[in-house]
Amino acid sequence: MKHYDLLIIGGGVLGVFHAYHALNRGLKTALFERNPQPEGATVRNFGQVVPSGMNVKWQETGRKSLDIYKALQAKHDIGVRSFGSIYIASDEEELTLAEELHAINKAQDYPSELLTPAACMAKYPNLRSDYCKGGLFFPEEISVNPRVMIHRVLAHLLADPNFDYFPGTLIRALEEVGPACLATDNSGRQYRGEQTFVCSGVEFEWLYPELFRESDLETVKLQMLNLKPQRAVQLPGNILTGLSIRRYESFSECPSWSAIKAREATDSFWKQWGIHILFKQEADGSIILGDSHEYASVGEGARSDFYVREEISRYFIEAGQAIFQLEHWNIDQQWLGYYSQSKTKDIFRHTLGGKIHLVTGIGGKGMTASPGYAADNLSELFD
Repeated sequence: MKHYDLLIIGGGVLGVFHAYHALNRGLKTALFERNPQPEGATVRNFGQVVPSGMNVKWQETGRKSLDIYKALQAKHDIGVRSFGSIYIASDEEELTLAEELHAINKAQDYPSELLTPAACMAKYPNLRSDYCKGGLFFPEEISVNPRVMIHRVLAHLLADPNFDYFPGTLIRALEEVGPACLATDNSGRQYRGEQTFVCSGVEFEWLYPELFRESDLETVKLQMLNLKPQRAVQLPGNILTGLSIRRYESFSECPSWSAIKAREATDSFWKQWGIHILFKQEADGSIILGDSHEYASVGEGARSDFYVREEISRYFIEAGQAIFQLEHWNIDQQWLGYYSQSKTKDIFRHTLGGKIHLVTGIGGKGMTASPGYAADNLSELFD
């Protein structure tokens, strides 16, 4: 039986970056992923790394993540593209929130730039002038292709002799035995570790079903699509629009937020399905467009369904056509993503007996916050 300083269960972005920071500390680390390769929330999202969308508390963690992604990119190409992020306002209310967030960012010493409609049009020539009332640009932010990034980070970790990776390995039992943790996989093999992080909601449910049911976690179902590559269109960076301004946590700290939200129609389609419109163009010219949000409480035994709804995809296209004039709107793929989040906390954390640490429910912050959060979590435990 091999003995490790740290066992990590869950090979998504949260687990992988716990492993990354553990190895930087010289810890002998094992990472377990139940699937042959990651196929959960990490590889089903846009790949936008946007601290600008987070509240002031989490923005600091997101900014730390930016530094980590960029430092890792300097050593090993993980596909980071540094084109910044823009929020495009479609009316005066959204422009007011952009201006107020700009002031908050300035107080937090986080660079952002207010752009006029003309400046937005110059930056994005395919932007419709009748949509854009101005923009807020964040030059330091980055994007990644998550379906590429996670494998390249894993390849970087595998070069470290202190790292063992076990894909296709389900940990079905986890317990403290004396001064260490003992993990048993689906084939009966056992692994011993000084500490263990469970960074996957699915394993959490299987390992500790009662605790899982008693938690305040909920599952969020997202729908998005991919447009076939565009030859002539260039949409650099992360593009977030008016509905993003009306949704993201960072704007909820603006003085005008409550009054503006109170005036929104409660029966709108975008509210019903938790939609905001994002664009992100990949290196091959394809464009990811979405997304929607549906919620199901695990504590009540609720489950999200598995249907892709045509009316939601149609809304993405129609709303997108009001924002950009693209070469075409031909759909290549449509898919669903699922992540968990806590209803009452920023993230779900629970320690069992001092050695087993459940860390899940990071919500939609995963791609942006996980590298920085994992660094802080390791510091808290080992420093």
